[in-house]
Amino acid sequence: MRNLIFALLVSSLVIGCSSTDKTAENNLLLVEKYVKGVENMDYDIMEELLADNKMGLGPSFGNSSNKVQAKENWKQNVENLYEKIEYQKSRNAAVTITTGDNQGEWVSNWAELKITYKNDKGSVIIWANSTYLIENGEIIKSYTFYNEADALRQLGYVFINPDHL
Repeated sequence: MRNLIFALLVSSLVIGCSSTDKTAENNLLLVEKYVKGVENMDYDIMEELLADNKMGLGPSFGNSSNKVQAKENWKQNVENLYEKIEYQKSRNAAVTITTGDNQGEWVSNWAELKITYKNDKGSVIIWANSTYLIENGEIIKSYTFYNEADALRQLGYVFINPDHL
């Protein structure tokens, strides 16, 4: 009897965990597919993976875009700016937020990106973090962080404080 109760308890824990683990696994696969789409410069992948009500924030404070704007921005960059984007080092982690304003199933991607620009403008290596809220198999919200000034510095731009002119 004791073994039966123990077996039922363990089975219920495994069944409960496998559902959560399966959600996390599916969300990780979705973000990996999205990252591959970025590397392949396939802006149509956004049609498939972004929810119609998607809101993207970053990299700068005040930057935001919806699904249509995100696709158009990415299309513009692929056609006119980027020659190649490589996720040289990339790690994903799934987490469930259960309290506060941003409750839900999230996947965070940390990466070292090498971005090569068209027309021999050079390349940069940046650290980037993108975090995705996933609902019903689609990305509905994202936050992206990277140092835009560092990317420009690597391309040869110089920043001058106007107070020192």
